[in-house]
Amino acid sequence: MTTKHTCRDGRGPAFGYRTAGCPRCEELTAGAKPVQWGPSRARLEQERCADIRAHFQSTKHTSGACGPVCTFGEH
Repeated sequence: MTTKHTCRDGRGPAFGYRTAGCPRCEELTAGAKPVQWGPSRARLEQERCADIRAHFQSTKHTSGACGPVCTFGEH
């Protein structure tokens, strides 16, 4: 968990300008990594589609090794 910004009423720095006295701004100045969000739904869907395409083009699928019904991606 990261320290919260106290500058600008907790909204964080404006335009990347850090505020002296804000604990989170001081952590960032000292070299802490910024918070990164997880991948978006669109990005996850793109990756899933790429995995499916790669499977259907693979030797395993084209040779019929998947079985009589391909169930790639099912749990």
